[in-house]
Amino acid sequence: MTSIPYPNSARWLLEVTAAAAPADPAAFEEQRQLLRSVAAFHRASRTWCAYIGALDVRALTVLQRLYEAAQRFGTEVRIRAIAAPDAWNGPCFPEAGELAVLVAAEADRGRQLGELPVS
Repeated sequence: MTSIPYPNSARWLLEVTAAAAPADPAAFEEQRQLLRSVAAFHRASRTWCAYIGALDVRALTVLQRLYEAAQRFGTEVRIRAIAAPDAWNGPCFPEAGELAVLVAAEADRGRQLGELPVS
């Protein structure tokens, strides 16, 4: 379900973010220890971020850890589909796949009939 990058071909990732729940220093450290192996921490926004380009064991591990953080600490988890950056070398969902259809449907949500997408 991954694709080899082709010129002019859209590649998609799932961007998974987790906003740190308000917590005392000890609980925050527990959140950090739980999530640091699966996501990068951005100190300014107090969020962890991971990218998923294939539904594989790594993706399941990332999602399970984020779910556990949400359950234990109230961490807010969000998932959105994004275009893979040019520098991304990992696996990606192909443009013709189910994720691309979902992204297109989400982009159309709320748009009036005949209204062109904003680029």
